[in-house]
Amino acid sequence: MRTRKDYLLGTTMAAGAAALSMAMLVPGAALAQSATNTDQEATQVDEIVVVGSRIRRDNYNAPSPTQVVTREEATLQGFASTTEALQSTAVTGGSSQVTNAYSGLVTDGGPGANTIGLRGMGPSRTLVMLNGRRVSPAGSRGSVGSADLNVLPTAMIDRVEVLRDGASSVYGSDAVAGVVNIQTRKNFEGLIFEAQHNAPMEANGNGGSTRLSLTAGARGDRWRAAGSIERYERDELTMRDREFTRCQTDGRRNGRDYIDPMTGMSKCYPITGTGSNGSSINTIGTGALTSDAMLAGLGGIALRPDLVAAAGVPAGALANGAYFDRWRPNVGATTGVEGFEAVGGAYLVDRNDPKKGLAALNSNIRDTFDDRMLNRSLISPVDITTLYGEAGYQLNALGDAEVYGEFLLNVRESSQTSYRQLALDYAKDSPLIPGSLTWSTFSADQGLSKDKDVGVRAFIGFGNDRSTQEQRFNRNVIGIKGDFFVPEWRYDLSASYSKSRSEYTSQQFLTDRLSESLDVVSNGAGGFQCRELASNPGCVAAPALTSQTIGGVLPKDWVDYVFRPITGVTEYEEKIVSLGLDGPLFDLPAGKVMGFFGAEWRDSEIDDTPAYDSQIGNTYNFSTAAITRGSDSVWEVFGEIEAPLLADAPFAKELTLNASLRYTDYDSYGDDTTYKIGLVYRPIDWVTVRGTYGTSYRAPALFEQFVGATTGFLSAGADVCNDYTGGDVNPNRAANCAADGLPSGFNSKKGVTVINEGGAAAGLAAETSTNMTIGLVLQPPLPLAWGDLAFAVDYYEIEVENGVAQYGATNIMERCYDSNPEDYTAGVGFCSLVDRGADLALTVQNGYVNLATDIVKGLDYTVRYRKDVGPGTALVNLAVTQYTEMSSKLFADDPLIDYKGMLNTPEFTGTADVSYAWDQWRVRYGVEWIQGMDSYDYYRQNPSTSQYDLEVDDYFQHNVSVQYTSEGWTVTAGVRNLLNEDPPTISSGYYNRVGNAPLYSGYDYLGRTAFVNLTKSF
Repeated sequence: MRTRKDYLLGTTMAAGAAALSMAMLVPGAALAQSATNTDQEATQVDEIVVVGSRIRRDNYNAPSPTQVVTREEATLQGFASTTEALQSTAVTGGSSQVTNAYSGLVTDGGPGANTIGLRGMGPSRTLVMLNGRRVSPAGSRGSVGSADLNVLPTAMIDRVEVLRDGASSVYGSDAVAGVVNIQTRKNFEGLIFEAQHNAPMEANGNGGSTRLSLTAGARGDRWRAAGSIERYERDELTMRDREFTRCQTDGRRNGRDYIDPMTGMSKCYPITGTGSNGSSINTIGTGALTSDAMLAGLGGIALRPDLVAAAGVPAGALANGAYFDRWRPNVGATTGVEGFEAVGGAYLVDRNDPKKGLAALNSNIRDTFDDRMLNRSLISPVDITTLYGEAGYQLNALGDAEVYGEFLLNVRESSQTSYRQLALDYAKDSPLIPGSLTWSTFSADQGLSKDKDVGVRAFIGFGNDRSTQEQRFNRNVIGIKGDFFVPEWRYDLSASYSKSRSEYTSQQFLTDRLSESLDVVSNGAGGFQCRELASNPGCVAAPALTSQTIGGVLPKDWVDYVFRPITGVTEYEEKIVSLGLDGPLFDLPAGKVMGFFGAEWRDSEIDDTPAYDSQIGNTYNFSTAAITRGSDSVWEVFGEIEAPLLADAPFAKELTLNASLRYTDYDSYGDDTTYKIGLVYRPIDWVTVRGTYGTSYRAPALFEQFVGATTGFLSAGADVCNDYTGGDVNPNRAANCAADGLPSGFNSKKGVTVINEGGAAAGLAAETSTNMTIGLVLQPPLPLAWGDLAFAVDYYEIEVENGVAQYGATNIMERCYDSNPEDYTAGVGFCSLVDRGADLALTVQNGYVNLATDIVKGLDYTVRYRKDVGPGTALVNLAVTQYTEMSSKLFADDPLIDYKGMLNTPEFTGTADVSYAWDQWRVRYGVEWIQGMDSYDYYRQNPSTSQYDLEVDDYFQHNVSVQYTSEGWTVTAGVRNLLNEDPPTISSGYYNRVGNAPLYSGYDYLGRTAFVNLTKSF
């Protein structure tokens, strides 16, 4: 029987408050049984279960650093779900995570999915397990490859063990940067009702979350059963709800923002992710019309008054000549283009030298703001229902075996609100165009005009649209474990089946319906009807080009006809069969050599079938997507030994060797072997030195192998041949662009089409990596009155070679056009991936390949101090993560770029807390810290003169809580972000932003949030 004090130092106190877990100090402190209150009675410890090793042990030492987050500490911090706890700075070390703030971006797993990646290596290199078994990927669309944290059964979770060390030789692929193992409550009996509500106090009452759960457990002489049912709801937080998102500006320094004449303040651009001029709405585009032509033939031009003032145009300059191609309705404009005033899109010129610009016409004067833009999701809403159960039955046979099983059913309904612009093309001869615009030719057919030139394009502020996801995740495990026929050996045989099915729906303009509706003839009653109405009786004619149409006031019957919901379905299945045997091998003078040997078979399948309209490219101005379908399977055999080399010897209280080896044979890329060696050395009782070195790998995810060709777009400005004859242009690029027949001074008017696809056909191989950790743990014996002190520092180093990545469309274009002209003409190398069509538009093939190098190095510092004070116990925890290098490169001949300390990649992060427990009370105060960051050097900007704000200060988030426990119930209340610290702001142009703040998971977008948790036991 361990004493109560020893038990607490090894487990709960080691795990500590604020999820700073002294399991980092005492690796392997996660126990099969766990205490959560200092007044609990002593608990019998039968075995110690250590994530990162499959060997049972009777001591706390293991070579790999482990962090433990208990459910009590997560509750004290105000986390309403396991997802929130795992994505916190304390667990992730400040590395950015995919959260629900990414609703407007394309992410692996699709909208609504939440993932975790350790050491800044991303979720594909972090393995997530539930009770020591893999959690299969879940999500929507084709790029599903990581576990979705939303599926975890929060109500049944006892603790989370986080291994910050490579462990592919122990657990297989994905465990490159670390392992997250979620342990459910064991031997649970009784009934517990739990309710928690989090209420943001600065967000118009929005963005709150509620979790309700019921957990039950019972056991008999030969059986046990436990389970939970829970409901989690999070309300939507919109851009309107937070001040820093209501008016997204360019945020330039030195007075470089455009000042909106209507407000006298920097102009708002809330539709874009980075700012920078926004997106034109409520305007039309025409062919270029010069002021000379208008003066000669049309009698002048109606020019928005602030246009001239904003551009600093000298008096009389318009007489020199100007051209315009953007206009907005103005009933007072009776000259030039009747009913419209010019809103830029061009520049003033010297009539005698058209290339000599006198003054730029700032396109900021176009309309770019619609109040409905503020309805966009800042934090997307979600409803989650989770049902979990586990059971076991003692057979009294087959080695006193227990048959056991687990069942998990999770249903997620999530959604995102966006804002849509509609670029509607009216053909040159369309009767829908007013007489004052019949002169215009905007462009060739862009897909709506049935091979006719476009006369006028209307940039319509359409309004809000909504995307939804309905995901159902099911996981079933069945197994048998017991004593093997060899004395003191045990076996565990299990099989699992997991399936995720997600239906994802978005509202889209259908190209064919738009095209049919724009091809109209008179209906004989003063209106219009579709030309092909006879063959398409449901067709609704598009509205005429009027000021109302341009302003987004559109007939409902037409909108219902052309704007339709489309639905795709993603399914992911995984089957696993695993066998493990463990026990003593032989005796050494210092103790028994323990071993674990096992085999595992895994088979995975993905089938993503986008909506048919998406597959055939019938979604207007939106990406297309092909079917993603593929499978992979693997056989593995593996072993691990732990040998006590020395014990209770002079200057060697302990010297233990741990070694593991795994052989893997994948269908997709063949076989490989990984290994790991670790040592624990205690020269004296209170000093421990530990270290590991090993190899890891990551087999390509199914989507990286098989994702169907998905079409996206870059702006016309991304074409590398733009202005290829000016400035200091690579001579090869100039020659190759000229070989395309591009004129001098070429500037593309066409976007770049980018086709993303899987790399299986190109022979995509697995990533390989090395991982090293070296640590020192000090637990000096102090006089009893001084309390208990522990300190740990761990150095880590991970290097990934031939990482799976995409070249990137820009890289492909640059390397192709900068290549030798002979190679360009032959279409070899990168030029085999680039095609310029007859319309001079570029198409780039961007698939997954093995090329990247990623290196992460750093240090983890952990301090814990515990002391009895007055009637209770005070506990202080401090944890700091330092990245000394976070570098990567895409190509072998590229230099390594170290991103450490740049925006969204802090060099230092830390968490600290003080808690005090006495009698039935516990209070806690915690701080989360993210060091300031800047990216001036990377972008070669002088911070004293740059117009860009690329620097953020240190960020602190303060949290406070109090907990009271009485017989049968516990109530916890507190406030997160006590000082209401808003995220910092940066300029537009280089980073994705949320309003004016960086898009970074380390920042709190909700503001000050009150929370209360009530737990009642029966």
